[in-house]
Amino acid sequence: MRNEQTVTIKPNQTFPLTIKRLGINGEGVGYFKKQVVFVPGALPGEEVVVEATKVQPKYAEAKIKKIRIQSPYRVKPLCPVYDICGGCQLQHLRYDQQLKEKRDIVIQSLERHTKLKVDQLDIRATIGMDEPWGYRNKSSFQVAEKNGKVLAGLYGINSHELIDIDNCAVQHSQTTEVTVKVKRILEDLNIPIYNEKTKQGIVRTIVTRVGVQTGELQVVIITSQKELPKTEILVEEIQKQLPNVKSIVQNINGQKTSLIFGEETKALAGKEFIQETLGDLSFELSARTFFQLNPLQTVVLYNEVKKAAGLTGDEKVVDAYCGVGTIGLWLADQAGEIRGMDVIPESIADAKKNAKRHGFSNTKYVPGKAEEILPKWVKKGWKPDVIVVDPPRTGLDHQLIQTILEVEPKKLIYVSCNPSTLAKDLQALSKKFDVKYIQPVDMFPQTAHVECVSQLIVR
Repeated sequence: MRNEQTVTIKPNQTFPLTIKRLGINGEGVGYFKKQVVFVPGALPGEEVVVEATKVQPKYAEAKIKKIRIQSPYRVKPLCPVYDICGGCQLQHLRYDQQLKEKRDIVIQSLERHTKLKVDQLDIRATIGMDEPWGYRNKSSFQVAEKNGKVLAGLYGINSHELIDIDNCAVQHSQTTEVTVKVKRILEDLNIPIYNEKTKQGIVRTIVTRVGVQTGELQVVIITSQKELPKTEILVEEIQKQLPNVKSIVQNINGQKTSLIFGEETKALAGKEFIQETLGDLSFELSARTFFQLNPLQTVVLYNEVKKAAGLTGDEKVVDAYCGVGTIGLWLADQAGEIRGMDVIPESIADAKKNAKRHGFSNTKYVPGKAEEILPKWVKKGWKPDVIVVDPPRTGLDHQLIQTILEVEPKKLIYVSCNPSTLAKDLQALSKKFDVKYIQPVDMFPQTAHVECVSQLIVR
């Protein structure tokens, strides 16, 4: 007798559903005849009628047809294109409840990916923002042309249709103002806009970044080729209409890729970077430099890292995935020595400059992978007491996990932007480390993203 998977849901089938929780991408999760169903826009506790849009052997996706019983926490989204843009997932959920659901997303990930006794772990309440709007200091808006009009925005959910965004509720207002004016200038000057389908045209993306504390603005025009027509007039108009723009940069990306930036960057006017401050530290941000998108909440996050590290002034600290050195420099006044590494050479150059500018002589930054550099340092007799990791969404490199398990620092502070990969990595690290606590921090209000600071102690 064949053991076949029974699919109980048919495409376009309509059925009632009770939403049990939020999924990791912010969608409502319910069960119909034991099959899991994901419903964007549905909230825990709601009773809805849905229509199946996609059916897979292990799950189905559906859209809301009707809400029979509405969540008391459902609110009207602030953004007019919220339901088609896809940039935010939770604007329809009251903010205090967003914080509770984000903690639950962390718990779900730990239950799914670890053998840890989750009910015995210290998973703290999510730290939110007083003002959960207009916090993003950077926007990367794709550019397109339609009926002679230049559009700039994001691609819609599951589509290649560009949503023109003139006002974004989570973007800093100055970044939006700059993007809107730059696309009008491009339109007035009739500069060729890149077409994704035909691969013709020049301007692909407008990237805008603001120093929230300094008010300095940077514009990066990403082009498909080196030659940018009417460069001088373009620069002149930007400077005239946007006097706060201190840095105008061109980045060349001729590749057929979803990556925004290419390898070559050149300054068109002003400085190659803008200044930003976090607490008592100031940073130079060049076009490709990674920097936290929510500077106000970054101070909260880094203070949690400092608290978890609990330094006394003598410790040797590794800042893996160090970027421009932000976390390491945040800890440097309480550490014996900070050593950081990153795979982007420009970030390391910026980290060195940042350390020098702040007068720290107890720092060392090198380009490369942590899993390759750290064993060399240990071999030479330099062993860290504390390792801080802040990896990308993919989590820790397997080799780095093995290295950390071999090095056995007294403390490991794991800053995570993805609860799923955090959970998988904690399971692997639990061979030698105990998870003392996990502190969720809301870096991206109105979205399903949640950052966590985890303190691990070696056994």
